[in-house]
Amino acid sequence: YGEIVDTSHNPTLRIINMFVLLVGVATTVYVFSLMTAFVVEGELHELFRRGRMRKKINELRDHYIICGLGETGRHVAEEMHKTGTPYIAVDIADPVIARLREQHATVFADSLYIVGDATDESVLQEAGLDRARGIIACVASDKDNLVITVLVRQQNDDVRIVSRYKELAFSQRMLKAGANSTVSPNRIGGLRLASEVLRPHVVSFLDLMLQEKSRTLRIEEIPVAGSSPWVGTSVGSLQLHSRFRLLVLALKKAGDGEDRMVFNPPDEALVDPESVMIVMGDVNQLRQARGEAEQSRAG
Repeated sequence: YGEIVDTSHNPTLRIINMFVLLVGVATTVYVFSLMTAFVVEGELHELFRRGRMRKKINELRDHYIICGLGETGRHVAEEMHKTGTPYIAVDIADPVIARLREQHATVFADSLYIVGDATDESVLQEAGLDRARGIIACVASDKDNLVITVLVRQQNDDVRIVSRYKELAFSQRMLKAGANSTVSPNRIGGLRLASEVLRPHVVSFLDLMLQEKSRTLRIEEIPVAGSSPWVGTSVGSLQLHSRFRLLVLALKKAGDGEDRMVFNPPDEALVDPESVMIVMGDVNQLRQARGEAEQSRAG
């Protein structure tokens, strides 16, 4: 080491050089330690967060799995969040999830998700396929949605599968592969456009119901088990409107067939075992009414 300017005969300059050296080394060490702490703490925080998420996923029961967080899957997740329905999102692209968590923090900040290919059986098992109540296959490719439908139905005979399709030919394939229902966003969009022209006030009412901030109004179904005290009683005697502020829209009798669906049932209509009541109201009131039926089942 040699000095550019000879300070051997000038103690003051030598002291200044020593000071500059000490400050420079200290500053370098401090900046390096901050950068190291930022990287390590960030990775540790992410590691712990993923560990907590994995634990929550393993504890979930009767949840729904959303395969794909594209334009369709994002709206599905938002509806699940609004109605308080437990769900796990699966998407192959980590940046997609990161962007959603940043842009839609109220919905996706604390949501449970898995980064992986939904057509991989191990990824579906990680999402709790054997404990899930329903699967929504809404990735971009019809072929991938068909593969998801086949894999899910092979692993779980009871889970409800709803698949998204673009081409009509895939709808029949998905139904044959085990899907309970198929949905075409293009078809739904076309019906919405027609409804905006033909019945604008009805569409405005439905939009208000879905977008109202103070309350979450929905049309839901309440299954009535054979052991429920509602069995054998009339619709009017249940007093769903006065007790839960629920509007009864229809009563579906046990079994299949369109003739078993009674729209706007009269007060004297009897509730049969294994029937389903279609009602409209606030999700919290709906949850209380459904809980009353489920409690009677356990009893």
